[in-house]
Amino acid sequence: MSTDPRSLVLSLILGAEARGDAALGVRELIAACALFDLPENNVRVALARAVAAGQLSTPRRGAYALSAQSRPLADEVGRWRSLEDQIVEWRGDWLAVHVGATGRSDRPALRARERAFGILGLAEFERGLHLRPDNLAGGVASLRERLAHLVPQGTELGTVFVLGGLAAADAQRAAALWDAAALNAHYRDGTVRLSAWLEGARALPLERAARESFELGHAAIRSLVFDPLLPAPLVDAAARSRFIKTVARFDDAGKAVWQRFLKRVRSAAPQPALAS
Repeated sequence: MSTDPRSLVLSLILGAEARGDAALGVRELIAACALFDLPENNVRVALARAVAAGQLSTPRRGAYALSAQSRPLADEVGRWRSLEDQIVEWRGDWLAVHVGATGRSDRPALRARERAFGILGLAEFERGLHLRPDNLAGGVASLRERLAHLVPQGTELGTVFVLGGLAAADAQRAAALWDAAALNAHYRDGTVRLSAWLEGARALPLERAARESFELGHAAIRSLVFDPLLPAPLVDAAARSRFIKTVARFDDAGKAVWQRFLKRVRSAAPQPALAS
């Protein structure tokens, strides 16, 4: 995973929130980042910059939590455990977003929209026209709502609609927008890799287990957040289901490891002197 200090700090706080910790203290963050060879000064600078950028808030002195600005993306990340509940039968239609008439000068807004398209599984079919199979619960209304939730307020979203009646050749071309073979291989290989780590996790020192569980879990969850959730027969849905279940087991194990690690960090904190 990226060792960019700010990205790491944000990911650690997001992971803590998923474990039920509303915020992390600076001492905990410094200890966690040390597992990835990031020095204390870099961590403090990253925290200050994340607060200045509106990505983090400080609910109390020396503690950091995700800000309201970061909430939409965090909410999307949190959907990964219920991915299979979000998939419905595909009847051959497509969800479409046409952005040909929208502005292209606001680069931050464009990056946010591109990231949203990635999370929502939209791929460019023709210039300005992005498609995905219409197999998500809630259909076009849900897609429109999620897209608006993921991009900055005021960003032009384009036209969101259902597209049907594609010619056979166009439908075949649309289905080939995603590398299904690579997705299937990722599901199979990821299941094997995470299962193997779980089998040997008990023998690992706590610091190594914390680092590896975070790195592997972060990569696996990110891949699910950006998974296009294609229907069968475009991908091996059974292999994807096994992968999702394995990631859930891995995440549970990782949470337990990090609870132990943070407990050790907290217990090592200097205690205030007693009044004489």
